[in-house]
Amino acid sequence: MSDLARHAAALLGGALAEARPMAGGDLSHCVGLRLQDGREAVAKTGPAPEAEARMLAALVAAGAPAPAVLAADGTVLVLERLPDAGGGSGAQADLGRVVARLHAATGERYGWQEDYAFGPVAIENAWSDDWPAFWAERRLLCHAGHLSTALIRRIERLAADLPNRLPRRPRPSLLHGDLWGGNVLVAGDRVAGLIDPACSHGHAEVDLAMLGLFGRPGPAFREAYGPPEPGEAERRPIYALWPALVHLRLFGAGYRGMVEGILEAAGV
Repeated sequence: MSDLARHAAALLGGALAEARPMAGGDLSHCVGLRLQDGREAVAKTGPAPEAEARMLAALVAAGAPAPAVLAADGTVLVLERLPDAGGGSGAQADLGRVVARLHAATGERYGWQEDYAFGPVAIENAWSDDWPAFWAERRLLCHAGHLSTALIRRIERLAADLPNRLPRRPRPSLLHGDLWGGNVLVAGDRVAGLIDPACSHGHAEVDLAMLGLFGRPGPAFREAYGPPEPGEAERRPIYALWPALVHLRLFGAGYRGMVEGILEAAGV
């Protein structure tokens, strides 16, 4: 039985009966555990478990389903185990409703109460009142020094033009921040929970662009979520560029083509 499972059991104040490795993300380890008193939970590592716990609480406060936080410290997050049995025909519509509720929760500014990270890639979240400046500085130009000169010059050209491409003061929606299919647990026709958030407040289209980066939500999602804002299609590559850059830094040159294609779609 793993040290992770033993540590989680200790945080729950119980004796460990069984630990089972689980498929987790590329940046954390996950284990399912059962205590001798019958309780079950999921334990995971991460860059900042206590910060992730606060983000999950924010999702729940906004009315989005997410696993309950059972315990957390500086190294381990222990969560309620939710079903993930695959989606029925109504799951896409339910996801649309869930994301719409999430985005209806708003803050006063853009950013988050603390910085975060995807593994070794920092996510800078200092508050801002200027959305194009936030996106340029905290999500695009922050990768300078980690990319080729050719790529960063194209990103700099795009960043300089963001005041002409992005709304200055869109509604500061609560964003999941890493909203792709693997972070949506589904049971039948409903979303059982959103997991692995990297929250901030920003333009709702950020989550929508991420959701479409590695898949394409069906028409039932859009019908339930609501109609697109004017110009969403033109902004989509600008917002998709950030997760593509993160993947390039984390996983290497295999994602360079994705980044270059998104820059081409953005016209730079």
